[in-house]
Amino acid sequence: MLHTLPSTLALSLAGGAVIGLAGSLLLVLVGRVAGISGIVGGVLRPRAGDVGWRLWFVAGLILGGLALRSVDASLLGADVTRSPITLLIAGLLVGVGTRLGSGCTSGHGVCGISRFSVRSIVATCVFLAVGMLTASLVSVWTRP
Repeated sequence: MLHTLPSTLALSLAGGAVIGLAGSLLLVLVGRVAGISGIVGGVLRPRAGDVGWRLWFVAGLILGGLALRSVDASLLGADVTRSPITLLIAGLLVGVGTRLGSGCTSGHGVCGISRFSVRSIVATCVFLAVGMLTASLVSVWTRP
């Protein structure tokens, strides 16, 4: 366990730096906040002249994951132990939450907090609190 800690910290730091760089570049070059739910929503409900950069952003997310998987698939390792219906319900709840919160954790948590947005700080605190509560309740309810 302890021998993996430095590499985990280094990978986490590198990942955070890349996410911060991507968010900063999108804001500087396109003038938009890197909120994934808003970006994907704009692809699903396209407006003229506003789709190209969104498609490139989503393609970069997908291609980046595929490239990382081709280098070392274990870096993306996540054992999914929930049923497809549970995942579908969870995805729908996340979608509803992003609509209620006017954004997602990437928009509020990464981009909003870095701009000292009070609204984003409050939203991120609520996201985290509800996520911890939900994980705790699911853990209790699904115990054997």
